[in-house]
Amino acid sequence: MAALPTVTVLGAGRMGQGLALALRGVEVLLVSRQGHPVAAPLLLHTGTRAEAVARGGVVILAVPDDAVTPLAADVSAEGSVRADHTVLHLSGLLDRRALSPLADTGAALGSFHPLQTIADPASAPERLAGAYAGLEGDERAVEVGGRLAETLGMVPVELSAAGKAAYHAGAAIVANCTALVAVAERLAREAGVPSETAARLYLPLLRGTVANLDAGPVAALTGPVRRGDVETVRAHLAVLRGADAHLYRLLGAEALRLARQAGLPPELADRVAETLRDRGE
Repeated sequence: MAALPTVTVLGAGRMGQGLALALRGVEVLLVSRQGHPVAAPLLLHTGTRAEAVARGGVVILAVPDDAVTPLAADVSAEGSVRADHTVLHLSGLLDRRALSPLADTGAALGSFHPLQTIADPASAPERLAGAYAGLEGDERAVEVGGRLAETLGMVPVELSAAGKAAYHAGAAIVANCTALVAVAERLAREAGVPSETAARLYLPLLRGTVANLDAGPVAALTGPVRRGDVETVRAHLAVLRGADAHLYRLLGAEALRLARQAGLPPELADRVAETLRDRGE
């Protein structure tokens, strides 16, 4: 793998700082999106944004989605992007068109989406290693994005522009498991579990479930739907109301699809499906 050139990161939020710290062995210039030099652990750039962009071979726009195109326009106006540059943004939803203000520069344009959460930039080297990176853009941008992913210890996955919305929706659903845990915590409190216990009650179960997913969703599925336990499903629905019941039915229907694939006998699966059906109560 060819070594990466100097990487200029525009945007000093958690992901911007995290990427800069994780790019070990690569010269990195970190600049805020407003163009101010940033001092961060192990990082210091004292020049202007235009100087940092000109020095870099790869420019990463590490900013929120609604700031990508305006920042690209600002950078374009500064005239520091050359045809030999590769410019990448980090949005999971937007594609290379978000960088359209830079189209006339001849630079390679694309997106590099780290499929990982970074709460603390210092944890980024470990959190990014082994995670996936969604790549999209023109041929040269995807090639550079692949080298960037390998340098970070990530696994590159090439995406089409048309497929990014569905890909990102999947990421949002997985990340929103925190909302599912919050629902479960509330139900535990309603069942009389003390709040401090309810806040931790389901975490070991969640960790075990995630560990089981290494074998795939079908093999990892457990619970009453997987067993075809109609009476337990019926008892659950009897104590749930409104949005909670609706959520249980939605998740149950998907679990039933997996259970059928895992070999749940058709007659049991049909009984579970009938129990999950919303009759408007």
